Amino acid sequence: MSPPLPQTPVSAQALTQTLRDRLQPSVLEVLDESAAHAGHAGSNGLGAGTHFRLRIASPLFTGRTRVAQHRLVYDALREFMDQGLHAIAIEVL
Repeated sequence: MSPPLPQTPVSAQALTQTLRDRLQPSVLEVLDESAAHAGHAGSNGLGAGTHFRLRIASPLFTGRTRVAQHRLVYDALREFMDQGLHAIAIEVL
C-alpha cells in the first residue's frame, strides 16, 4: 500500500532553505521539474513537489568524490523523501 500523499507538496523554497542551512552552498539553484514528469513514477498528480534539479557548489564538497558529494545532498534532504520528494538530479558545480 502506498503512503498517503502529503497535504502540501515539497517546495523549492523548503529545499533551498534546508540546503543553505546544512551545506552552506556558495552557489545554489533549485528547480522544480515535477510538471515535466506528470504520469511518471513518483508523480503526485499536482505537477509540483516530486522531481527537482539542483545546481550546487559547497565548500563541504572539497576533496570528496562525486558519490560522497551527492550523499551529502541526499542526507541533507532525507526528511523530504517521506513528504513526497521522489527524484533529485544533482549538478555539482
